[in-house]
Amino acid sequence: MSVGPHARPAIVALFGPTGVGKTAIAVALADTLRDRGERPVAVSADALQVYVGLEALTGVATAQERAALEHRLISFVPVDATFSVGEYAALAHAEIDGLLASGRRPIVVGGTGLYLRAALADLDLRPAPEPGAREHWSAELQRHGAGALHRRLERRAPWAAREIDPGNGRRIVRALELLDAGELEPRGPSQLWSDELRHPTLLVGLTMTREALYERIDARVDAIVAAGAQEEVRRAHAAGASPTARQALGFDALLAGDVERMKRRTRNYARRQLAWMRKLAGVLAIDVTARSAADVAGEILDSCRR
Repeated sequence: MSVGPHARPAIVALFGPTGVGKTAIAVALADTLRDRGERPVAVSADALQVYVGLEALTGVATAQERAALEHRLISFVPVDATFSVGEYAALAHAEIDGLLASGRRPIVVGGTGLYLRAALADLDLRPAPEPGAREHWSAELQRHGAGALHRRLERRAPWAAREIDPGNGRRIVRALELLDAGELEPRGPSQLWSDELRHPTLLVGLTMTREALYERIDARVDAIVAAGAQEEVRRAHAAGASPTARQALGFDALLAGDVERMKRRTRNYARRQLAWMRKLAGVLAIDVTARSAADVAGEILDSCRR
């Protein structure tokens, strides 16, 4: 269902690029909702914040932020375990439905577009990879790079390659896994950009001028490193981090001690997140440049009342 004039949103979903301030805005929105007598809870829609032991690297809400707003679906998967969007969708639906049934307000917070859609909609998700397939293609990605794997995909399934950014190693690996398993076939209109949702939802897309966003990304990476992310990565590597855990932004760069490479890749990822956001149906775009979290939260709340 999409949000219509007679269906006030039961859920607020916040999406935007890394560094834009999603968590701070969610906390400010929760403060405002509690003043109205509501009981909000954040549900994370991030593919990598699920891992225990990568909290600094993936930017999990701090203890102070979690004290101000309860967060669910963070830090619960062992770092040596694989995890799929299908597993996430089942958990997210259960969390959201349970919160609504108990009269609480879910605030879905995410920077992983597919996970956001999986939390909010009923997607026809692809099966989990065959045993060993992800390890194989992840190793090929490390050895040859995303561009080379994208060219392989283009030779085997040009229609699939056209839909994937040549620099998006994670999606290329997934496509090759499915191709090997005989599960990658052309489909009709993508469910990813439909306005069909499980519950009435206000979908908010947070944006910022490029210059301001890049400054915040660089400062965020410096803060992540200062918080011990490099030590986290080394511990996770020694513990046998799974291929999906190793997809955390900056994992390989920090393992190599290359902070500048992490900054470059984070900026590139932010551009992909913004491109994803532009495709989402029914999104309310809010430019948060030079605005306080409380100010943005007030605008979101005003939209909820309409």
